[in-house]
Amino acid sequence: MAAVTSNRWLRQVLTTSLEERTKEIQDLVFSSNPVLAVLRKNDMFKTYSGPDIRVPLTIDKLDAQWFTGYDKLGNQPKELINSAVFTPKNVAVGFSLTGTEILANEGRAKVIDLIDTYMENAEESMQNEMESAIHGDGTGAGGREMIGFGGALPIVPNVGVYGGIDRSQVPMWRTSYYKATTDFADIGNTYDVTTAPRMIRRIIANRSKGNRKADLIICDVNAYDVAQTSLTAIQRITSSDMAKLGFDALQLSTPAGPVSLLCANGVGTVMPENTIYGIDSKALEIHYHANRNMVPLFEGDGARPINQDAIVQYLVWNGEMVLKNPRYTWRFDTTPAAA
Repeated sequence: MAAVTSNRWLRQVLTTSLEERTKEIQDLVFSSNPVLAVLRKNDMFKTYSGPDIRVPLTIDKLDAQWFTGYDKLGNQPKELINSAVFTPKNVAVGFSLTGTEILANEGRAKVIDLIDTYMENAEESMQNEMESAIHGDGTGAGGREMIGFGGALPIVPNVGVYGGIDRSQVPMWRTSYYKATTDFADIGNTYDVTTAPRMIRRIIANRSKGNRKADLIICDVNAYDVAQTSLTAIQRITSSDMAKLGFDALQLSTPAGPVSLLCANGVGTVMPENTIYGIDSKALEIHYHANRNMVPLFEGDGARPINQDAIVQYLVWNGEMVLKNPRYTWRFDTTPAAA
């Protein structure tokens, strides 16, 4: 395809800039959020190919039986293997520049690096969009958005379809949901500085087995503040593993081992109020297409109008977040009891 102009500063200027920064963009976006950072550290980013993301699952288990003598042995047919199927989602950040703008930003006239500024803005927009999607339910943008914790960890666990599997029909495909005001009668009915650690420890004790548990606890600022205040100064141990990733997290001792508590804070956070997510990081994956992993959408010079001196390009990502084993993952509503 012929270039709009022969000026070498206009040819492929956006595309080459994006290509040079692709690895840096991946690092910035996927390291800006503690969930994505942990998944990346644990090598839970997986590539896929084809029209959909298919995740093989064990959806049932065979029954054991004690017997003696002439007891009849059962052999009930069961289907153990199935697949959750997810539709990949696309997200893009686009920008354009005219030839006049680029020429005016060269040489002695340059005050700031115009293209570099656009790159940084695209990176920040992608960070914000991924952050929003992680906490969403996948219904945003007319169902085109990635399915986040709102869909993977629903308030009503036995309703809805996730990955093509009906939760009402498959109990093993359900996450757990707890409410401070109703589910801890022996501890109390309010999540406060006295009950908070006990409630969290109780949930983890009930939703763990061996070394599998929700090892990553994401709290909104209200729930986190109560949990932090509930610990004495000597108990406020920060997680060294999370510190290496650049995040400040409390380490809480539980019956299943230590877990990291993080606060989903920040300007424009979309974390639901009075909510805690308990995430089994070994069961959560990001599946992405290798050809659309924070890369330019258009090859060559990018998209160019046939009658304008301008170039447009997009930073694009394609994939889906997949909770492939809901057994140890839960959601906790810490809303205070009504006065």
